[in-house]
Amino acid sequence: MTRSTRRGGSGGRPRHTARIAVPALLLAVALLFPQLLPNRPGNLGSLAETALPWFGIAIAVLLPWAALRGSRRAMAAALVPLVAWCYLFVPTLTTTPRAGHTDFKALTFNVGGHRTTPEAVAREVIATGADVVALEKVPLPAIPAYKKALARVYPHHATHNTLGLWSRYPLRAVEAMNLGGPWPHAIRAVAGTPGGDTAIYTVRLPSVRFQATEGFAIGRRDAAAAVLADRIAKDPARRMMLLGDLNGSLRDRGLAPLTHRLKPAQEHAGRGFGFTWPAAFPVVRIDHVLLRGLEASTTSVLPDLGSDHRPVLTGVRRTA
Repeated sequence: MTRSTRRGGSGGRPRHTARIAVPALLLAVALLFPQLLPNRPGNLGSLAETALPWFGIAIAVLLPWAALRGSRRAMAAALVPLVAWCYLFVPTLTTTPRAGHTDFKALTFNVGGHRTTPEAVAREVIATGADVVALEKVPLPAIPAYKKALARVYPHHATHNTLGLWSRYPLRAVEAMNLGGPWPHAIRAVAGTPGGDTAIYTVRLPSVRFQATEGFAIGRRDAAAAVLADRIAKDPARRMMLLGDLNGSLRDRGLAPLTHRLKPAQEHAGRGFGFTWPAAFPVVRIDHVLLRGLEASTTSVLPDLGSDHRPVLTGVRRTA
């Protein structure tokens, strides 16, 4: 009997098994309990929550590594995070979206980037059949052109700074909201939809960047999300819809104040991860539709329409 066999038991040396088993078990814990990851330094907890589906890449590395070592224990350990990943995400990838009656359709679209024009965006937006349209990051000089291009189909609109809400239905109680930062980050308006009066928030939260001193810089976004969530908590509207670019995945703890109060359309009527950014090859969903007093009947991410974000089209109906 060789030394390697004596030390390795049923295949592989213990230290080689540990090199696979330890990261595999840590990966499984991170998948199942990402809230345990600290947010200091560099807001790594939020970053991990944002990238959680992509932990599958690490699993894809661990499995062949374990197989090459020829250790049954290493292979078993590598399967643990795979089971965890499947538990979390296979239902998301395989669940059939619910169908049913739709009272109206809403579209959210960050039109920033260098490949969009108001006329081209208007044609694409109208073609979706949306009844309510929220546009974010609209260049200020382009606002008049957007109003003109969309006026025929959407006679009612509210704009402020780089945000715009266009609607087939009358709008009232329009209010621009400053959530902190260099620009107003939300417009609230009440639309008289077929589903009943609905408070619609068009939102663009502060951008997230990687910085040498701060790491995953989410401070301004989180602060704005908390202010918005507080406002939503005090809003008496029975039916509410939030449309916009939240600059974060809804798994990110920084957006928990919003997800505790509103239901994500993608979670209830979508299929797959619904990634929206960057448009050419989306790796994360940062454009969202959140609801209260309404439920999503359909939701889908549309193809690249020229922005660096992809639009999201959602059909909704009233719950009562």
